[in-house]
Amino acid sequence: MSDLFAAVADEAAQKARPLADRLRPKALGEVCGQDHLTGEDGILSRMIATGTLGSMIFWGPPGTGKTTVARLLAGETELAFEQISAIFSGVADLKRVFETARARRMSGKQTLLFVDEIHRFNRAQQDSFLPVMEDGTVILVGATTENPSFELNAALLSRARVLTFKSHDEDSLAQLLHRAELMEDKPLPIDESARQSLLRMADGDGRAVLTLAEETWRSAREGEVFDADELQRVIQRRAPVYDKGQDGHYNLISALHKAVRGSDPDAALYYLCRMFDAGEDPLYLGRRLVRMASEDVGLADPQALAIANSAKDAYDYLGSPEGELALAQACVYIASAPKSNALYTAYKAAMGAARKHGSLLPPKHILNAPTTLMKTEGYGSGYQYDHDAPDAFSGQDYFPEKMGRHNFYKPVERGFERELKKRLEYWDKLRAERRAGEGNDH
Repeated sequence: MSDLFAAVADEAAQKARPLADRLRPKALGEVCGQDHLTGEDGILSRMIATGTLGSMIFWGPPGTGKTTVARLLAGETELAFEQISAIFSGVADLKRVFETARARRMSGKQTLLFVDEIHRFNRAQQDSFLPVMEDGTVILVGATTENPSFELNAALLSRARVLTFKSHDEDSLAQLLHRAELMEDKPLPIDESARQSLLRMADGDGRAVLTLAEETWRSAREGEVFDADELQRVIQRRAPVYDKGQDGHYNLISALHKAVRGSDPDAALYYLCRMFDAGEDPLYLGRRLVRMASEDVGLADPQALAIANSAKDAYDYLGSPEGELALAQACVYIASAPKSNALYTAYKAAMGAARKHGSLLPPKHILNAPTTLMKTEGYGSGYQYDHDAPDAFSGQDYFPEKMGRHNFYKPVERGFERELKKRLEYWDKLRAERRAGEGNDH
């Protein structure tokens, strides 16, 4: 009787576990969506076949299987598995884990230490892993959603291989849903349109698609089948308007950029909000606004770049949704600003000239002469210190002699560039006068 009671209790405990936990793969080959790592010819499969594992950094979005794969690696190589999170762990926790791993190693067993959110450890904490990695006390597997090149110490990165986990595509998410239906022994109460909507709601996150499936089963009355609109209403989650990697993303960012360039702040704000609503990364939009400020406004309004950059930083500081207002402010400002691509055109022209004439030496009179030999060769000879000249302008030529003068930057008669144009015309006039004066002296 006690055995029957224990079996019933165990079955109830299993059903109480979240679906995502119950569906965790039992072997590396069961992992979905990461064939480049766990497939028959994947990197990790090859490591296991050779029986050797090194320290690794798993880099990828949430819900792509980083924790699951780390557990499976430990199981398939018979390593002891230890897991900590950088969010909840400190120096004392690290020392305890290292001491346990050292004691285990003395008895002949190595430890695979999985560190979730490893980028949240500070530099000193990251450095503490180096000795135990070097002496083989632990094989470190760190997981991060952030770019390791920016967030992890160079010393740590030099001792670990970075493996990239990809967001789930529609096929791998559909495979997860199929597995869920087999485990639950019942189909999801949704029609085909709702199934497609559910896959889009997950936005490449395997854990999210299984959680949404659970919510759907809980919400459906007997015999009820949801269409896309009903599913969205019941589980209170919007599907992204577009796939960030497909045409919708590029269409909307193109529309936003052209509305800004066309000085239509209302249309620009509309497309910005559509991209927010679609789940676009706001920092991506911030970077694009910075680019628009330089490319389409430039020096017609120098404040545009400062405001765009400040808005990006404000979002980085405030997060969503509060920081989105700062990006909206920058979007409207840039769209309303006077437009000029003179700087953009000048940059492209100067870059072309730099590539064409990149081997030419600057004129000797503007080069420093730190040695006697260089002085005898004429370096620095004849240089005029502009601040000693009238109007702080000597009118010297600074281009390589064989190249001659070029006019790359041609400001327009709009905004602040109108003032810059006056300045450049004034300096051109002075340059001509000074050169004429030099000619008369000779």
